[in-house]
Amino acid sequence: MYKVYGGTASRAFRVLWMLEELGQTYEYIPCKPRDSTVIALNPSGKIPVLVEGDAVLTDSTAILSYLADKHDRLTFAAGSLERAHQDALTHSIIDELDAVLWTAARHSFVLPEEHRVPEVKPSLKWEFSRNLDRLADRLQGPFLMGGTMTVPDIIATHCLNWAIGAKFPVGNEKMAEYANTMRQREAFKRVRLLDGV
Repeated sequence: MYKVYGGTASRAFRVLWMLEELGQTYEYIPCKPRDSTVIALNPSGKIPVLVEGDAVLTDSTAILSYLADKHDRLTFAAGSLERAHQDALTHSIIDELDAVLWTAARHSFVLPEEHRVPEVKPSLKWEFSRNLDRLADRLQGPFLMGGTMTVPDIIATHCLNWAIGAKFPVGNEKMAEYANTMRQREAFKRVRLLDGV
């Protein structure tokens, strides 16, 4: 059985959602970054952490890719052109949505106050909006890669939810509709109930 350390208000949501989509049994251990339990598993203190037997995996994207490959679902086959496109899309979302949101969070509450630059946030919001429009142009529907839900869908939907919470613009109607559809998935709803989100 898998163990997931983190919280549903963090990137751990992605891992929990993946496990729900896969129908896998897991134990959810709610904890915050830098919790002593987390540091014992991951010296950086970052969440999520996935434990499988004696193995400890970190980084939500790496965990999602591992689970998808292991269970042969929510992914295209390694070595295929479709997988290359999937991986490119995953990295694009991490670079252009996730990284922008994370930079805003760091300058809002993560970094020590004397190192925060709140003036950067309007620029980040503009960048996020522009990048979201680019992603919308790539949406093949109903999922990002057409008829198959893949790892990038989990990351993109999580980023869109994160953006709403961070008061970032999600004005692209195509992407807003896409995210609303993804939120209706039963696996997504089950994760939201874990912490009463």
